[in-house]
Amino acid sequence: MEGATAYSYPLIFLPFISSAFVPTETMPNIVRAFAENQPVTSIVNSIRALLYEGAVGNGIWTALAWCVGLMFIAYFIASKVFKRQLG
Repeated sequence: MEGATAYSYPLIFLPFISSAFVPTETMPNIVRAFAENQPVTSIVNSIRALLYEGAVGNGIWTALAWCVGLMFIAYFIASKVFKRQLG
């Protein structure tokens, strides 16, 4: 169980380096570059657009691609860890 929590730490901190709390335009350049290209920002922007503006645009596809990609990566890592624990 202890190993599983170590993998979750990056996912816990991703929302803090996204547009969820502050606009990315106000961030320093190096943080802005990361925040604009990480998964939580596109998901937050898509949800915000749905709730306030009504038009999502192409951002929804970026958000869905991030979600599907992360799901496949998590499945691959989980299956490798599970097989290693069985063997």
